[in-house]
Amino acid sequence: MTREKKIKGRKRHIIVDTLGLIISAEVHSASIQDRNGGLELLKKAKQEYDSIVRFFADGGYSGKLQDQCFLETGALLTIAKRVTDKGFEVIPKRWIVERTFAWLSNFRRMSKEYEKSCKTSKTNIFFNMITIMVKRLVN
Repeated sequence: MTREKKIKGRKRHIIVDTLGLIISAEVHSASIQDRNGGLELLKKAKQEYDSIVRFFADGGYSGKLQDQCFLETGALLTIAKRVTDKGFEVIPKRWIVERTFAWLSNFRRMSKEYEKSCKTSKTNIFFNMITIMVKRLVN
């Protein structure tokens, strides 16, 4: 799980599996703290997929969210951290989510935030992911 802020005032949160396919997504205003928006998404993903035992997230989700995640979902929330502070480094597990955001940004309506409604933005995320999966099946 990671966050991505395309324009001022809007944040996108997604949860993906190890293949980079979206399990759950949420779009909300930037006034909501990452940890608060992430907890609702984690609970929703755990309800839909009871077999999840561990989530990975970036540093923006550290702190009380880890305890709340375990208490409310029964799944561990592990923060993927950098090993060194020297230049560019691939952070374990984080690249999977970043790759999914890169796939989604190839769609014109996802390259910038054109939508007025957060619901429409969320729908676009799922619609574009369906398009990606159909193309994989065809090839």
